[in-house]
Amino acid sequence: MTIDQQTLEPQTDSTLDSTESVHQSEAAFHDEWAESTPVEDINVFEAFESPTAPENKFMIEKMGDLTGKTLLDIGAGLGESSVYFALKGAKVTTSDISQGMVNKAIELGKHHGVELEGLVAAGETIDVEEGTFDIVYIANTIHHVTDKRAMYEQVLRALKPGGRVFTWDPLAYNPVINVYRKMAMDVRTEDEEPLTFKDVDLLGEYFENVEHREFWIASLVIFLKYYLIDSVKPNDDRYWKRIFKEDPKKLWWWKPLERLDRVLGRVPLVRRMAWNMVMIGQKPVK
Repeated sequence: MTIDQQTLEPQTDSTLDSTESVHQSEAAFHDEWAESTPVEDINVFEAFESPTAPENKFMIEKMGDLTGKTLLDIGAGLGESSVYFALKGAKVTTSDISQGMVNKAIELGKHHGVELEGLVAAGETIDVEEGTFDIVYIANTIHHVTDKRAMYEQVLRALKPGGRVFTWDPLAYNPVINVYRKMAMDVRTEDEEPLTFKDVDLLGEYFENVEHREFWIASLVIFLKYYLIDSVKPNDDRYWKRIFKEDPKKLWWWKPLERLDRVLGRVPLVRRMAWNMVMIGQKPVK
């Protein structure tokens, strides 16, 4: 096991200077998050097996058997996804802009008896050997990336011919979520830019067989429950983490809404109100 840290070189151009500033801010924020989170408090399974994890359940089904597959996890954060994939038999490289997050992910892997390779880099500057990975997984990360084209070029390069990229990120359209974002500034970074459907087109410029699916429309009312009924202030807890801790036995009222979302998510105008969007693409074989 090694940790391959890539140093972000100083930039002179004003645009690149701005990007470097964002990278430093993101790294510092996530270093602090990693430092404050004991490995024992990180639940590997809930973000993939909880009823409130429809995005990951959808992608896991699409991925199929992971045994022996090489997988690059970009923006892996605390490492829940990296460790989960490793437990499923994949050979995982966990990557994040934050050294603290990469260290925490590797520590989490050891805690669960699996070994991860570590890579510290921004999404735009990941530099791995060409054609290395069967799968690239990018969760809740693209909306932090300042240069999406640069990142997709790196992902395309990293994948084997026919390899696939799986992503999920928040969408920009829902007014309730946009109010929440403004209220929860202490638990998120200022540089986030939620996705639009133009991002599907952008992904299609680099990959083929692109598909997307939207999640959390009617079921998003759970956020209102946290605020209005449970009286949880947005800056006191990360709502998008809190959902995974819900007791399945107490979600009887929520499950019909999630089933309704499977229909609403196929209606072009309605699906714009979704919280998250999954995108999947494949590297051309030739």
